[in-house]
Amino acid sequence: SAALGGRGARAALLLSPRCHCQVGTGCGAPGVRHRVPPVPRAGQTISAPREEGRLERCVGIVTSLTNGLSEREANDALNAHICKGTPQHEEICLGLFTLVLTEPAQAQKCYRDLALVSRDGMNIVLNKINHILMEKYLKLQDTCRTQLVWLLRELVKSGVLGADGVCMTFMKQIAGGDVTAKNIWLAENVLEILTEQRYEWVLKSSLLIAMAVYTYLRLIVDHHGTSQLQVLRQKEVDFCISLLRERFMDCFMIGRDLVRLLQNVARIPEFEQLWKDIIHNPQVLSAQFTGVLQLLQSRTSRKFLACRLTPDMETKLLFMTSRVRFGQQKRYQDWFQRQYLSTPDSQSLRCDLIRYICGVVHPSNEVLSSDILPRWAIIGWLLTTCTSNVAASNAKLALFYDWLFFNPEKDSIMNIEPAILVMHHSMKPHPAITATLLDFMCRIIPNFYPPLEAHVRQGVFNSLTHIVEKRVLAHLAPLFDNPKLDKELRAMLREKFPEFCSSPSPPIEVKIEEPVSMEMDNHMSEKDDGCYDNAEAAFSDDEDDLNSKGKKREFRFHPIKETIVEEPVDITPFLDQLDESLKDKVLQLQKGSDTEAQCEVMQEIVDQVLEEDFDSEQLSVLASCLQELFKAHFRGEVLPEEITEESLEESVGKPLYLIFRNLCQMQEDNSGFSLLLDLLSELYQKQPKIGYHLLYYLKASKAAAGKMNLYESFAQATQLGDLHTCLMMDMKACQEDDVRLLCYLTPSIYTEFPDETLRSGELLNMIVAVIDSFQLQELVCHVMMGNLVMFRKDSVLNILIQSLDWETFEQYCTWQLFLAHSIPLETIIPILQHLKYKEHPEALSCLLLQLRREKPSEEMVKMVLSRPCHPDDQFTTSILRHWCIKHDDLLAEHIKSLLIKNNSLPRKRQSLRSSSSKLAQLTLEQILEHLDNLRLNLTNTKQNCTDQ
Repeated sequence: SAALGGRGARAALLLSPRCHCQVGTGCGAPGVRHRVPPVPRAGQTISAPREEGRLERCVGIVTSLTNGLSEREANDALNAHICKGTPQHEEICLGLFTLVLTEPAQAQKCYRDLALVSRDGMNIVLNKINHILMEKYLKLQDTCRTQLVWLLRELVKSGVLGADGVCMTFMKQIAGGDVTAKNIWLAENVLEILTEQRYEWVLKSSLLIAMAVYTYLRLIVDHHGTSQLQVLRQKEVDFCISLLRERFMDCFMIGRDLVRLLQNVARIPEFEQLWKDIIHNPQVLSAQFTGVLQLLQSRTSRKFLACRLTPDMETKLLFMTSRVRFGQQKRYQDWFQRQYLSTPDSQSLRCDLIRYICGVVHPSNEVLSSDILPRWAIIGWLLTTCTSNVAASNAKLALFYDWLFFNPEKDSIMNIEPAILVMHHSMKPHPAITATLLDFMCRIIPNFYPPLEAHVRQGVFNSLTHIVEKRVLAHLAPLFDNPKLDKELRAMLREKFPEFCSSPSPPIEVKIEEPVSMEMDNHMSEKDDGCYDNAEAAFSDDEDDLNSKGKKREFRFHPIKETIVEEPVDITPFLDQLDESLKDKVLQLQKGSDTEAQCEVMQEIVDQVLEEDFDSEQLSVLASCLQELFKAHFRGEVLPEEITEESLEESVGKPLYLIFRNLCQMQEDNSGFSLLLDLLSELYQKQPKIGYHLLYYLKASKAAAGKMNLYESFAQATQLGDLHTCLMMDMKACQEDDVRLLCYLTPSIYTEFPDETLRSGELLNMIVAVIDSFQLQELVCHVMMGNLVMFRKDSVLNILIQSLDWETFEQYCTWQLFLAHSIPLETIIPILQHLKYKEHPEALSCLLLQLRREKPSEEMVKMVLSRPCHPDDQFTTSILRHWCIKHDDLLAEHIKSLLIKNNSLPRKRQSLRSSSSKLAQLTLEQILEHLDNLRLNLTNTKQNCTDQ
């Protein structure tokens, strides 16, 4: 340590604090700023002071303690410093760790010192290595990368507990589909460590065995061509074969994806022999192994699927599936393709990405109910980027892999849902994709593995059945019998899946309520026509460019609607399932020439449903007939152009609305009431728009006056069974179909369902996302006239905080609506602690204009002064200057009080009474700095006035 000198060797390890790419590689990540770093001096790496300042300080502490001392004296000095406490122990460990990375000549000695002084089994060092590997590896200089691998080797040799976790993180950094020198170097070195320590260390960890086999089986496919790659490939083959033969049941934990990877290398002689044993003599591998079927019926854990994406790939993919709006993904996809999918070798990476999306990316309910880019759209895009037949076949197999042996009791519908939705949504914009996927689905059954054809057929059948049961799609017949498919394919589908080719109903995609552990990924059916790369969007990089987030009014993606051609409705398949009297009435309804005649027949149908001897099992068939006959009811706008009592009554005179009218006239304890609710529930499954049509009827019809609570009974009768979920889904459907109707319903919805609407910003966001300035003004008037309450004191702060992530116009609408309420400003003043001057200008502007109308309270002044001081942030100075002019005595009194409180001795325990006291950390220095800024502003203003 004495030889290290002062601050010559530094902990600055990174190329650039703003980008996960090497400078000069032409990353071009949208929204990411790049700068060429200075050339480092000998013995130094390039500095990223904010990120590495702490490590640099730790190096300085180690150096100052050991400078000029002998080895034994230096060791005593380090131990003495460590004895002072945990922070000192951490400083020394991180300092020595950093020196290992930055000073290769001293690495052996520093590691020895580290092993001697560490009191936590190297835990601090292991955590720091994992942090660097997951977040900073791509920014490291080559020297530091080399030293990290050297350090891993030493940790493994020393048998440090937890080194296996670090080794698995290293393997995650080895990218698939990448044969660049640096990636090959990492793959080679990690393999060398695993091979050297196979018996002493690797075989002690079952998870490490499985992860290593999964990683290198996948990499073997990429390593061919040059002699160097051939040598590496043979090492990988030998390593994988030895572990598979010696520890097969440890590898068995990988699950069915082990078979997929072994299929890709089956022609290599060593694996060809292994396949013979798996198929014909499985007991040779393990007494517990009964054959390939046992493996194929075992689901692959998420951790294996995730390990084949580098941290950077994973971050970017998760960003696209959680932050990018559908229709605005093209720029992100272009960047991702340039970075990871642009070389011929990267063709194999598409399988890893598709398996990851199907098996790992399971969005939350919040994302599912939003317009975030759905999984099927990303997979569709990946399929269109395949440029070789082999890559395309492998990508399709990756997409359908969980279908082949699907067991509803063990497997998640989330894994099979993307494939059916890719086919469903591609039918109009990309029919060739749908056709090739359907063809693949049919042909994979006999061709995957002929001896298990019956099992594969059953797995695919289970998948399709589960898809219909869970209502990912209501019917499959419109997909399988679609005229856009050629006759041969349709015939093959009918031959393979006759059970799903009988219904003529259109596919209706609905949201699915699953337990939290199996959240669904279905997006609105109105997005069917969307391409995989529809429009450009401004990139908001997840690591850095938060400044631009939500600052531009981005246009929502709305697919171009095709001209609707009315076709004769064929309800023949349903009629045969109805009894004669009901069948006759449905036929009369179909032949009805005008609305009045249809209403009379519809009332007769309702009367028959209410008869005591009615067979309730016919409700589903009747609902199918009604939704087919009244399709036109659900097209176009519901609300009349001119709203009058007469026009409203006329608009609710539709035949289908007779069900609503009869419900309103009945008592809830009437047996017929529940029967009509069941009929509505069946209709709702087939036509989700029925929900907001019911809300409209309850609002507009005189016959339904005071009956809005009927909607709650309806919601509980649906499969959703939950008022909040049902209400939000119906309002979302209304938002997408008819904004005028959304605004018309808003006052009633907020008034009748306050617990469902006021506790979160979900409905508010739907409204402000689509209204224009005229509709905003109408809502403000409703609030001021007392007809509408959109905020209440106990939840307004949380809603305003949620709104900070919304678009600019949405935020301004939200603040206008808030200001229309008579809620004291002090209720929401703690939001100041969440506002950053670069990221939240909308909220800051609105708050500033409102504060100038208020007399300052001590709490307000405290919150204003608690903002960080920054030369570009004029918020605090602006409002203080205004208060200084308008309320000078009051402001002076509050500042005096705060100065006295902050100058007193600190209390042992801070009060937690209010949310503001928890957030505001006001210091004396902060107060004085803000006051000095105010003084300078007033001085400059006075000088300018004098000059004029």
